[in-house]
Amino acid sequence: MKRLLDLLVASLALLALWPILALISALVWLQLGRPILFRQTRPGYKGKPFLMRKFRTMHNTHDTNGNLLPDLDRLGRFGMFLRRSSLDELPQLWSVLRGDMSLVGPRPLLMEYLSLYTTDQKRRHETKPGITGWAQIHGRNAVSWEERFKLDVWYVDNQSLWLDVKILFLTAYVVLARKGISAQGEATMPKFQGTVEK
Repeated sequence: MKRLLDLLVASLALLALWPILALISALVWLQLGRPILFRQTRPGYKGKPFLMRKFRTMHNTHDTNGNLLPDLDRLGRFGMFLRRSSLDELPQLWSVLRGDMSLVGPRPLLMEYLSLYTTDQKRRHETKPGITGWAQIHGRNAVSWEERFKLDVWYVDNQSLWLDVKILFLTAYVVLARKGISAQGEATMPKFQGTVEK
């Protein structure tokens, strides 16, 4: 039933939103240039890597030594708008159709974090990653890493079709209210450094 919900909602959303997807693509090209999509390998179900796609939100600006500037310095007003409205996440609907992601599940993080998880935190990969999730409606990027992982594992243990529908509706409220977009002083969240396992 979860897979059927994913296919139905993702298909209808892509059909309904294709003019918006085309418009955002054109604006990203005009504002930030190419590539239009940000692509990055992320861990999926059971930690298996997949290619996640989002609309680009940052300039590729480098310092005098050729290093990329910090995220906050490369995130302009247009990119901030895409993030605050979560419009940058729309290309992930293709990943849902492909089966790499679900509409609801723990957000896919960086591959480099896999070796840093505690035994309990690793359980977030016992289900497919999602465009939104239990942690996203309970603070999004404004909660600590430890709290976020607890929320992810809670979802793994309690997932159901009804819970997914509830999360989808509450996500709409969180996005419209623009809550928890980023941790204080960060473009999104600080890098995860690991948790001392008790």
